[in-house]
Amino acid sequence: MLMLTSCHQEAERKADRVSFDLFAFEKKRILVKADSLKDFTPVTITANIAERSAGGPQDFYSEGDYWWPNPEDPNGPYIRRDGQTNPDNFTAHRHSLIRFAQIVGALTSAYQITGDNSYVNHLEPHLRAWFVNPDTRMNPNLMFAQAIKGKVTGRGIGIIDTVHLVEVALAVELLEKQKQLPAEDLKVIKNWFSDYSLWLTTHPFGLEEKNNGNNHSVTWALQVAAFAKASGNTKLIEEMRAFYKEVLLPEQMALNGGFPKELDRTKPYGYSIFNLDAMTALVQLLSTPQSNLFTYQTDDGKGLQIAMEFLYPYLKDQSTWPYQKDVMYWDHWPVAQPCLLFSSQAFKNDKYLQLWKELDRNFDETEVVRNMPVKHYTLWFPNNPTES
Repeated sequence: MLMLTSCHQEAERKADRVSFDLFAFEKKRILVKADSLKDFTPVTITANIAERSAGGPQDFYSEGDYWWPNPEDPNGPYIRRDGQTNPDNFTAHRHSLIRFAQIVGALTSAYQITGDNSYVNHLEPHLRAWFVNPDTRMNPNLMFAQAIKGKVTGRGIGIIDTVHLVEVALAVELLEKQKQLPAEDLKVIKNWFSDYSLWLTTHPFGLEEKNNGNNHSVTWALQVAAFAKASGNTKLIEEMRAFYKEVLLPEQMALNGGFPKELDRTKPYGYSIFNLDAMTALVQLLSTPQSNLFTYQTDDGKGLQIAMEFLYPYLKDQSTWPYQKDVMYWDHWPVAQPCLLFSSQAFKNDKYLQLWKELDRNFDETEVVRNMPVKHYTLWFPNNPTES
């Protein structure tokens, strides 16, 4: 709970909460971004053929970030350097997917804020290209993601690459409710998300990712939850609620609110932020008035409130971080982390909101963009969350 020291401070904090209007706060930024993207032509994975892929032109392909040529065997299997990204690995499909998500996210947000359906007209060709057109659509599986030269043609761990489709799914859900998409296209798009959800929850790669045990398990659940909501699979949504309460929260969080498996990595700061962002995003999707997962705690007291309190001081002042520095991209964090926004609403805590407002929302560093599952904040709130 927020500790207040005077009636004056109480009044100031309440006044700030009443005045906070997320849509108004984001409007200028979103419209500038949407207007800059609205005339972009669709580019799907079929525009870039991956020569090393074992799949076809409509199969998403990427290569493991931390895998490098072996200096002692240059033509042999790659070797791992944890936390160190190899810039020569194939990333074109990932970039195309992120570009797609940025376009759909920005244009849908602009429609959400303004009600101007011309933004929808601009985004529809992108949805058709990725999900409907038989020549350019992406196959609804990730059989060939994060391959490793000389070792494997794909891995379950590669499923994290499609976390950027979460906001696309939210956009589709919003546009469906507003009756803004053609019925025939909507049916095919929802079937795509249904098919991908089935693959994620039944294929060995999907089950491997589910049981990974760190941020990969959280982002797996985040994707399944978002895609289940977009395709109307209520049974799967309930399964994700149970998975959060029975597995993710008790097995990943320490009693002090930290994530030990992220703190043990070579980029403990960035991974800790990423995992809490993904976990709060998952709970934001799954919570209902009848089941508020933000306030849910395990029997031994683990919950998102202590996780946010653990991380908050280091988001506010990175220099106080008591663990090792990240081996790469240390200077690029934090930005306007969604865990701050979600927690400010869930716990009515102004310090989280104020810090979120102060941090950069226009980040463009590739590594940060890749590790931000939430970029279009209004999509996560069906109604404008003006506080009271």
